[in-house]
Amino acid sequence: MSTQQALALPLPAASNTVVINARCSLRIEAGQRVIVVAGLPVHHYRAEDAVAEAYAMVFLVESGFAQQTDVARAFARSVRSVRRYQGRYAQGGMVALGRAEGWGRGRRRISGKRLRSIEMLKSQGMSNRAIAHRLGVSVESIRKLVSPSKPIESAQIVFAGIKLVGPSKPIESAQIVFAGMTTAAAGTLPTTGAPSATSTGDDAARAMPLADDRAGGRDPITAPADDDEPVPMSLDRDASDRTFDRQLAYLGLLDDAAPLFREGSSVPGVGVLLALPCLVESGLLRISRKLYGEIGPAFYGLRTTLLTLLFMALLRIKRPEHLKECDPAAFGRLLGLDRAPEVKTLRRRLTRLAAHHCAEQLGAELARLRVDQRGHLMGFLYVDGHVRAYHGQRAISSSAYVARRHLAMPASTDYWINDRTGDPLLVITGEVDAALTKALPRLLREVRDVVGERRITIVFDRGGWSPKLFATMIKDGFDVLTYRKGRCRHINERRFVRRRAELDGRSVDYLLHDQPVRFLKGKLRLRQITRLCDNGHQTQVITSRWDLRDIEVAYRMFERWRQENFFKYMREEFLLDALVDYQIEPEDPTRTIRNPERRALDKEIRAARADLARLEREYGAAAADNAEQHRPTMRGFKAAHGRLGKQLRAARARVAQLSEQRHDVPKRVEVRDLNERTLVKLATERKHLTDIIKMVAYQAESDLLALLRPHYARVEQEGRTLLHELFAAAGDIRVCDSELRITLAPLSSPHRTHAAKALCEMLDHTATIFPGSRLRMRLAVRPPPRIGLAFPASPVERSTATAVAPVP
Repeated sequence: MSTQQALALPLPAASNTVVINARCSLRIEAGQRVIVVAGLPVHHYRAEDAVAEAYAMVFLVESGFAQQTDVARAFARSVRSVRRYQGRYAQGGMVALGRAEGWGRGRRRISGKRLRSIEMLKSQGMSNRAIAHRLGVSVESIRKLVSPSKPIESAQIVFAGIKLVGPSKPIESAQIVFAGMTTAAAGTLPTTGAPSATSTGDDAARAMPLADDRAGGRDPITAPADDDEPVPMSLDRDASDRTFDRQLAYLGLLDDAAPLFREGSSVPGVGVLLALPCLVESGLLRISRKLYGEIGPAFYGLRTTLLTLLFMALLRIKRPEHLKECDPAAFGRLLGLDRAPEVKTLRRRLTRLAAHHCAEQLGAELARLRVDQRGHLMGFLYVDGHVRAYHGQRAISSSAYVARRHLAMPASTDYWINDRTGDPLLVITGEVDAALTKALPRLLREVRDVVGERRITIVFDRGGWSPKLFATMIKDGFDVLTYRKGRCRHINERRFVRRRAELDGRSVDYLLHDQPVRFLKGKLRLRQITRLCDNGHQTQVITSRWDLRDIEVAYRMFERWRQENFFKYMREEFLLDALVDYQIEPEDPTRTIRNPERRALDKEIRAARADLARLEREYGAAAADNAEQHRPTMRGFKAAHGRLGKQLRAARARVAQLSEQRHDVPKRVEVRDLNERTLVKLATERKHLTDIIKMVAYQAESDLLALLRPHYARVEQEGRTLLHELFAAAGDIRVCDSELRITLAPLSSPHRTHAAKALCEMLDHTATIFPGSRLRMRLAVRPPPRIGLAFPASPVERSTATAVAPVP
């Protein structure tokens, strides 16, 4: 019988699936759209059929298959649009879903270009009749489009391409120049602590140069900032009322609001500005500006959004919802705004940033800059995975073992790479259900791209144990440092040698034994250092570093707990495990996982083998206790213990049956073979981005801690607690000339106040410019007050006063 030949059919076009919810999805095939519910297609239409698409949205909501928010997100519509479609369908059926013929209500009948031309001619003083004659339209049309002429005292708007003829005259309000436009008035703008206009990049190249009628020649408003940070324009005089700037953002003429600071005393939380020099030095603002550009015309732009998230992390506002508990006006004063962005605004900005999918590249660029700044700390890199448990209602396809809960549950894994001091360097979102042994090759490629060609020692726990992987790592130029996994021969306690050393300012004392070991049938030769604990336990450490002392190898391995402490600190202080959004992404249906059927069979086989071993022990004990004078033959023994022998034979038959059944079950299966529902996983982009921002905040704390160490004796025990108090401290804000003066109130104790004063002096030498402005930050701390009325002066003053007091 001949084999049937396969038809030479064309390959199907690449498909794309948009997940609506766990039950519904929208499949896109070329120009076709198909609505799938529980694996069954229920509605299809062409991509250009707007009526059918509107009916699909109404059908999903009215049938109860999906909610309005899910449908709006999947079809890139607003919830209001979905609700409007429902109302139209309820009133007029399918016909009402189509767009009515004629001009849409509320739609402008004249193009924006023609409207700008009319406004330009109107600003030159031409009458409506002259404009109508020039453009070839009726006078009534011009009269409907423009308002009556305003007196000269009103603000005149001069657009690009307009050149004023003759000398400019003083007017009450300055003439406004928008993006790509120049100031046309001779009147000076008010001094507000930040420049009132900007012209950078392409806008600066297109801007019209003014005649050299300024005394300085170069316009200070259009001059670049000292830190290359674009300086946005501002039209507001009052820092507490940003109406004009918000109007500019509404018109699409402003990408980010300029910081205008309002002077005040005892401003809460102003101490967080002490971290600004470290945040600027981290390069987050500069690198984000290169990767993301701008996030659209907005009052709260890219710089403001990033500063808000950074200040939130440092002030322990752990998630956007907690902004509801903060005063937006008080928080806005720290940003130089009248109000800080609130919950919905901040979430929309995060969504815009996540749409660029640049979080991974942002993390890599920040890590490269960190390596350039702290390259001496990159000799040892600690790698570990952090499991984030998921407690939501979505049926996600990923699960992991949560060690702190001692159970497996829905979760996702992120891999963190920390430097020698335990500070984070890089965070990478791991593949679903990927063990450390499978994730390490990708992590090592990321590390190599970040650190360059230098020799790095990778430190990790037993989860990455694999001699084959060790050989590959050594071949690629990495050294290995990890715990040994599995059983090994114990070493006699008399062979251990006591080692003492001073490492990183700490006294270290270990009982160690050093010996070479071989793996992979003798092909891989490594070094094993064993530590003897006080309770007699022996801990084996495996490394490829033969050049280091044994005590230093053991010390670096045991310092891996710095990374565990980092995870604990981030969970408690920065809410690292919090769910940032509720977005989901379609899962790869071809991804393979361990077959749950085979896993169940393995469990049954283990139980059957345990039962068999128990019966064999009982049968052997009975044979050992057999009285030969009563039952001298084996036949007699079997007859006497027939029931036990029958159970033993049945147990062996069950083990053989289960083993044969397991042999026919594949070890791994595709996830689509296990679940008929649409497979989803949690979206990772926004979570990755917020983790990077929290990482930068932690790095800023570590940098401040390093500056504080010489001036605070208990910095190891109380350093970060002191920084928390310092960030939340109130202070005074003063704006004078080109400086932003921040004076903090004294802290809870004099020695903490002196340490904060020393820190402010060091930070003041950095000459940091507040991002988005030209204000140089000046940091100081007010001296602590005198003890009280009972002790009106310091001890030195009291002793001096006693010494010179006249004798009665």
